[in-house]
Amino acid sequence: MNRINQKMQEDKKLLSLYFTAGYPELNNTVKIIEDLEASGIDMIEIGLPFSDPLADGPTIQNSSTIALKNGMTTNLLFEQLKDIRKTVSIPLIVMGYFNPMLQYGVEAFCAKCAEVGIDGLIMPDLPLAVYQDEYESIFKKYNLKNIFLITPQTSDERIKQIDDASDAFIYMVSSASVTGSKSGFGDEQTAYFKRIATMKLKNPQVIGFGINNNETYTQATESAKGAIIGSAFIKHLTENGVNTIKEFVQKIR
Repeated sequence: MNRINQKMQEDKKLLSLYFTAGYPELNNTVKIIEDLEASGIDMIEIGLPFSDPLADGPTIQNSSTIALKNGMTTNLLFEQLKDIRKTVSIPLIVMGYFNPMLQYGVEAFCAKCAEVGIDGLIMPDLPLAVYQDEYESIFKKYNLKNIFLITPQTSDERIKQIDDASDAFIYMVSSASVTGSKSGFGDEQTAYFKRIATMKLKNPQVIGFGINNNETYTQATESAKGAIIGSAFIKHLTENGVNTIKEFVQKIR
């Protein structure tokens, strides 16, 4: 069974963290992953930096820019991760944009992900229909889960289509905004979380965007299986360095 599916079956609320590969320093990737697992994180999203990250706010955009200047590439990321499964057992997901994957070659990219032990991919700009028509068989061949995003504006019909096409979890974007732009959840977002929970989807939901402390983590996981933190963790790394990861995690839960 895929590690993501195993993790989703655990009787607990999950915490996933996102970081940008190659940031703050080019060779921080493995240390950050190992320290996150040691700190009790349930799942990790490894950001593949891209020059035009449309869904990301200033914090993650800046980290991507610096990572690219540091020399991070798709090939280098795979090289850094080649032995990661010797030390890390939790699910690892590559989050990025479809252009670098397409340039690399979709099947070659998936094969390399499987080789190094990646469990799933999040490509926000890969449309559901294109995935199903052209790439679903490749993902399944390499036992990679494709994670789709929904927002408060996504129709019930569309959500059900995404649920039918998914076999891991659904990434619930908390609001119609870029990463890192919100702090705290209002009544509208809370109602959205509850609305999705009452739909009784077959896939668990994990909420991202706007989660940055214990309060927002607790709010998000009242209605969902877990929560994802990205911008707040990047800010922590920027301000405190990579040797203080445990302290950050302890503040969240």
